[in-house]
Amino acid sequence: MPEQPEQKSFPSAHEEKPARPPSPDSERPGSGNAPPAPQSGTLTFVLFLVVGAVVMMMLFGNRGGNGKVIPWGSFLKKLESGDILSANVQGTTISGRLAVAADDTKNPQKTAEPKPVPPEAVAGLKNLGKNEKSVKIGEIEYIPAEYSTEIPSVAYTNTDELSNLLFTKLGDRFSATQPPDHGTWLMVLSLVFTVVLVVALFVMMRRTRDQIMGGGIPGFTRSPARKYAASEKSITFDDVAGLDGVKKELVEIVDFLKDPERFQRMGARVPKGTLLMGPPGTGKTLLGRAVAGEAGVPFYSINGSEFIQMFAGVGASRVRDLFNTAKENAPAILFIDEIDAVGRHRGTGIGAGHDEREQTLNQILSEMDGFAQTESVMVMAATNRPDVLDPALLRPGRFDRHITVDRPSLKGRIAIFKVHSRGIPLSKDVDLRKLAMSTVGFTGADIRNLVNEATLWATRNGKDQVEMSDFDFAQDKVLMGIRREEVISDLEKKKTAYHEAGHTILDWFKPTNSRVRKVSIIPRGRTGGATLMMPEDDQLIVSEPQLYAQLAVYMGGRAAEKMIFNESSAGVENDLKQATRLARRMVVHWGMSERLGPIAFRTDETHPFLGRDMSESREYSEETAQIIDEEVTRILKEANDEAVRVLTEKRELLDILAAALESEEELEESRIIELIGISPYQQEKKHSEEE
Repeated sequence: MPEQPEQKSFPSAHEEKPARPPSPDSERPGSGNAPPAPQSGTLTFVLFLVVGAVVMMMLFGNRGGNGKVIPWGSFLKKLESGDILSANVQGTTISGRLAVAADDTKNPQKTAEPKPVPPEAVAGLKNLGKNEKSVKIGEIEYIPAEYSTEIPSVAYTNTDELSNLLFTKLGDRFSATQPPDHGTWLMVLSLVFTVVLVVALFVMMRRTRDQIMGGGIPGFTRSPARKYAASEKSITFDDVAGLDGVKKELVEIVDFLKDPERFQRMGARVPKGTLLMGPPGTGKTLLGRAVAGEAGVPFYSINGSEFIQMFAGVGASRVRDLFNTAKENAPAILFIDEIDAVGRHRGTGIGAGHDEREQTLNQILSEMDGFAQTESVMVMAATNRPDVLDPALLRPGRFDRHITVDRPSLKGRIAIFKVHSRGIPLSKDVDLRKLAMSTVGFTGADIRNLVNEATLWATRNGKDQVEMSDFDFAQDKVLMGIRREEVISDLEKKKTAYHEAGHTILDWFKPTNSRVRKVSIIPRGRTGGATLMMPEDDQLIVSEPQLYAQLAVYMGGRAAEKMIFNESSAGVENDLKQATRLARRMVVHWGMSERLGPIAFRTDETHPFLGRDMSESREYSEETAQIIDEEVTRILKEANDEAVRVLTEKRELLDILAAALESEEELEESRIIELIGISPYQQEKKHSEEE
């Protein structure tokens, strides 16, 4: 299966290079150095809990004596039997000491009836000396234990009768004391508790309301933009490689921010907004920080998705706060990354004009219109989907200047390799120009990832320097995936070898703009084999013969399988998908069909968020759609016939290449030249360069 790196997507490592650590230079806009707001709600809630705990302890705490609590009926029985040694009445609680067996106090959880206390033991306990703690009768030891009991309401009504009973049984061991009066304090504390509860509930309800309504809470409605203040470590244009043309466009903005009076004196109006457009990883965010570093002004960075919240109005409030902060610190730069998250077409999706995203976009449009001519605030934004942005955002007066940040050229890739290999010990055999030539279509992030993978691989192998072989390994890993450790049968191996050899032969003898760098039948990633084809140069325009040749290359693997094994396999799925997509674009978009003529049958793309199947309306009839399908089928069949014709003519070379793949599993370009000779198109190009 042919692999084309320009169709892959890579992480945005080059673009996400930080200007500096967020702290201490990084801060929230508008916050300055002010201390954080006191957490009044938290303090009120803690105070409420403390007061509530005190009141609860006062209301429900133990107001009686200590010791074991016994029922009123048991108390009367023990009083009658003489086991009660002393009693003190305080309000409705009686406490004192009673005679018990020592074994009964060691296991308070047991349910058996306590041992009866003989009269002689009770008498002994009543007359204990100062140093005596128990009385022993036989083998059983008896001790005095603390107790308490509550007087029932019926007995409490006859206080005189109860007092007479206790005095008769206990004599001078009975006493009565007046309980302390806590009524006034309890009433005051209850009132304080109620007031604190009401205040705490009011404060919490106010905080919740402010969060929902979007006002009054510091930090919630403020913009979460990160501020990068000017410092000696700021990123400059020297740190951005491979984008010389784009940097020239941005020099004018830097000059304006450095000396705005120079332009205002002549009546010139510098663009309010600059939109950076390009594929992911090309360095759009890095360019924004470089502009701020060159101008030496504060740089506020925010992602478009950070404006959106679940509460209505919060996004618009954050927009207002961000723009007000930038105006207060002017000259400054506002950088909105991934602006398509909030700046998409209005009137799409559910919610219409009441959608929170659209309200946020309306506020951005209003703020950009509100700039005075003397305000030196520059708004920069980045997106890789300019086609979905609202037209009101792109019109002059808002984002006046649109700058395309595309993939770097050969010269740019060499410069990017030099930037990302700084501080890395490279071996003498590393040729950065050769690496740049073999990475056509790579972005800055792709190159950074490639250099990092090569460095990691060299480190794992215990090397002191990164060699060219490490870069080759990293390139195979990035483009084709990691090697899968699995065993395939001999028949599958042979089919894969002929499939990849078919792609290689077609690319070798057809006038494509790519050349085979490596062919492998080792299972990698999600494929059983791969033919790595790299473009020879940075070609902007592809001719019709080259497109037909590319279609034949796509069909080469299937044609080889049918020729040798008289059957096809499921391994051709990706080849057919790419070939069908290319053939349809040739017919529908590029007018490469004699039957239909030079017409572009484009579909409606004005509503990219309603779902393609629901929103697209074709600008042609069903009859034309049928003709388009017929033309696509015709082109693909012709490409398949061409692949069969070439493989039939080169059958001997096909067998040689397939046999070498079966035995060696991987073939480099130099090894392929040894087996089947140099490509006639490469030889012709070499002669023309020599002349």
